Amino acid sequence: MPDPVLVLEGLSKIFYKRGSRTPFLAVDDVSLAVPAGGCVALVGESGSGKTTLARLALRLETPDAGKVVFQGRDLTALSGSQLLKARLPMQPIFQDPGASFNPRRTVGVALEQALRHVVESATAREARGAQLLERVGLRPGLSYLPRYPHELSGGQKQRLAIARALAMNPVLIVADEPLSGADVSIRGQILNLLEDLRTERHVAYLLITHDISVARAFASQIAVMYHGQIVERGDSAMVLEHPSNDYTKRLLQSVPTLSGPLPSPAFGRPNSELEAVETGHALSDP
Repeated sequence: MPDPVLVLEGLSKIFYKRGSRTPFLAVDDVSLAVPAGGCVALVGESGSGKTTLARLALRLETPDAGKVVFQGRDLTALSGSQLLKARLPMQPIFQDPGASFNPRRTVGVALEQALRHVVESATAREARGAQLLERVGLRPGLSYLPRYPHELSGGQKQRLAIARALAMNPVLIVADEPLSGADVSIRGQILNLLEDLRTERHVAYLLITHDISVARAFASQIAVMYHGQIVERGDSAMVLEHPSNDYTKRLLQSVPTLSGPLPSPAFGRPNSELEAVETGHALSDP
């Protein structure tokens, strides 16, 4: 097993209801490791804490307890320019690619803003941006540079998000539902692109998804999250074929099949409070 590129140690995150001091534990003492060049899929229903954990890993949220260790450095001990520099090789792909781009900035500017951290010459940045677009299937790359995000389809925006992440020569990509913005005909193409990049560049992934079929096809390890905790983890085949946790079993039973009607899994009370946190509503960080 390769050494981990990312280690999450005992992470916890507390939010508070607006207008109240009642604490809500969104992530509860979670530990997880992503091996170099590997892929760990974090699966679970909406409101289970997956997106909050991803934001903690990226240090977009500050944990109330625990550590985020990336390439051997404790990111929770860093701030400002030190944090910015240390986490450049860890890049995100967000669930809504359209919302992650400034609508007033062209594709070329979006890539140039990322590339200025690694490429000095403006001419070289433009050429590199076109190359990245070509690599993710936006061809010819030069023709996309002057376009605006609203001129791209959902699948094209997701490819642009991948190109922007690749601009930083990442060793780890944190992908939060990376297929949600693409229609069914393009989902397989994007998944194949991510797999090709893992092979070519030895990029590791922390993949956040509620889609068991995506985790099955792409991830070497799976961690199942429920109400802020990881309730099961292990090799993908073992977790999917021989689940040991009751919640994992019910989650797998809920996957649609062609063989007949679905059973009625009882997940318990949906974690609506945490779903509100992860969609940016109702709760706040004090």
